[in-house]
Amino acid sequence: MTDAKVWLDGSLVDWDDAHVHVSSHGLHYGIGFFEGIRCHGTPQGPALFRLTDHLRRLARSAATYMVPLPYTVDDLAEGCRAVIRANGLTDSYLRPIVFLGHGPNPLTAPYRVAIIASSNGPLVGGSKDHGVKAKVSSFQRMPSHVLPPAAKATGQYLNSYLALQEALTSGYDEAIMLNTEGHVTDGYAHNIFVVRDGELRTPTLASGALEGVVRDTVLTIAGEDGIPTRTDVLVRTDLYHADECFLTGTAAGIVPVLNVDGRTVGSGKVGPVTQQLAARYADLNTGRNTAHAEWRELVG
Repeated sequence: MTDAKVWLDGSLVDWDDAHVHVSSHGLHYGIGFFEGIRCHGTPQGPALFRLTDHLRRLARSAATYMVPLPYTVDDLAEGCRAVIRANGLTDSYLRPIVFLGHGPNPLTAPYRVAIIASSNGPLVGGSKDHGVKAKVSSFQRMPSHVLPPAAKATGQYLNSYLALQEALTSGYDEAIMLNTEGHVTDGYAHNIFVVRDGELRTPTLASGALEGVVRDTVLTIAGEDGIPTRTDVLVRTDLYHADECFLTGTAAGIVPVLNVDGRTVGSGKVGPVTQQLAARYADLNTGRNTAHAEWRELVG
């Protein structure tokens, strides 16, 4: 990556020159806001999937903490395009991050912004298209009166980190989190869906789920495909008794869940609704399906 470029505070800089001082308050206190965005090759050229929607959510996350973004959504969108062009990338992952810089104290320090692009990302690993095993974590999703789950804020992900570590050390691939009432919220870094008797269900935002961009995409295309869909309050046994279950996220895409807490979900194979939605989602990303052209924002 030494020849790569990073967008830092409004300018493209060399990878090795993208420095952050160790006294930055974002490092010490976990104060920051971020997004994950995918770029895909399409017949019209590289396109960022739902770029503006991601950046608007970034602005909402910051505003939740009464932080105005140092740059406009349009400025950040052009920064994302500039990083893709400068690095000659097509299929890639972008990480825009706003974080508290260094200064006399956290209340007066300036916020800084970086946009990093690479062929992979922090949550991008091997393909999980064939399904995963998930564990319902003993670590609960923090309630909204403690930290606002609607914000995609850096420090809040310690909650998810604990859940993931527990799942991995217990021999599972993914973690699923409940809220303090015992209702399903989401995965450690993904939204979650179940299918039962042909109906697609996902936890409500009021349960503590993040307002995921891929979540919204799946809800939209499922409705267009005539799949009965609703947001609902789900409990642990709704996962056990589902015909199908899957996770969604920008980095991971659509990930089938074939086992929860040692219990086989449905037939133990990737189900037809999951397959249908995953194929439709991939076709929209790459422009093979020309619907929703507004979601594919060309790099240019």
